[in-house]
Amino acid sequence: MASGIRKIIYPTSDGRPFAETDWHREIMTDLIEVLKTYYSADPHVYISGNLLVYYVPGNTRRRIAPDVFVVKGMPNHPRPCYLLWEEKNPNLVIEVTSSSTRSEDMKKKFLLYQDVLKVQEYFLFDPFEEYLEPSFQAYRLRQGKYAPIRPIGGRLPSSVLGLQLA
Repeated sequence: MASGIRKIIYPTSDGRPFAETDWHREIMTDLIEVLKTYYSADPHVYISGNLLVYYVPGNTRRRIAPDVFVVKGMPNHPRPCYLLWEEKNPNLVIEVTSSSTRSEDMKKKFLLYQDVLKVQEYFLFDPFEEYLEPSFQAYRLRQGKYAPIRPIGGRLPSSVLGLQLA
């Protein structure tokens, strides 16, 4: 470029598989489709999943790909990737835990969503009840730290979605 400024290309793939198993992939896509249907009348709720979210401008290594995420107040249209400095932070993330992701979901992603991305609600689901106790749990950001969301009648209430998840 004549000005000496190089345009950063943000990759759209990290080379990792979409999901560990068919069941995990189906859960992720079902969650995304149910949420898209629920919010279909609102053009300002963006719902996606397994899309690279970059959170440091110019750094292509500072990225995360939540299984499912919801951003309120953003136009609902396809994107090649999600650049946080051009958009809003996700309001809610759901991770479907597996043997290969459980440690990352509970430690690295937990802290990233809490401390860096400031995601209001973080849900974790272990569909085979192998890694998490309880197998479905959630956290809400309170004064900068995640606090567990208590179930109501066996369901986890989401103030972001205005729904109770089970």
